[in-house]
Amino acid sequence: MVQKNNTTVKAINKNVRSSPRKLALVLNYIKGRKVDLALRDLEFTRKRIAKDVSKTVKSAISNAENNHQYDIDNLFVKEAYVGKSIVMKRFRPRAKGRASPIKKPFSRITIILEEKKEKKESK
Repeated sequence: MVQKNNTTVKAINKNVRSSPRKLALVLNYIKGRKVDLALRDLEFTRKRIAKDVSKTVKSAISNAENNHQYDIDNLFVKEAYVGKSIVMKRFRPRAKGRASPIKKPFSRITIILEEKKEKKESK
């Protein structure tokens, strides 16, 4: 029997206009970090897509706060991964009447937050 852990919160951002390969670099950077540190790091990351990732993290935070009444200070990024979404196909004219394809990929960001319980020591 599989038990579900109820301390996790998820946010999915579908159809982000960037390739999964570029997004994976940014997502690997915030895995395992506390939420406030992850947002700060995304703000100063020199990648265009970091803005969309921070939007998704903020969405997950508000899901945790409003739907599950979690404490924001105890949240951390448990998982952050990217998957493929649609691909727009375009064509570019080439020499001698030919055409070559251009693929414009979209991605899907999934961010899972978890609440860390504080261990209280009694003496």
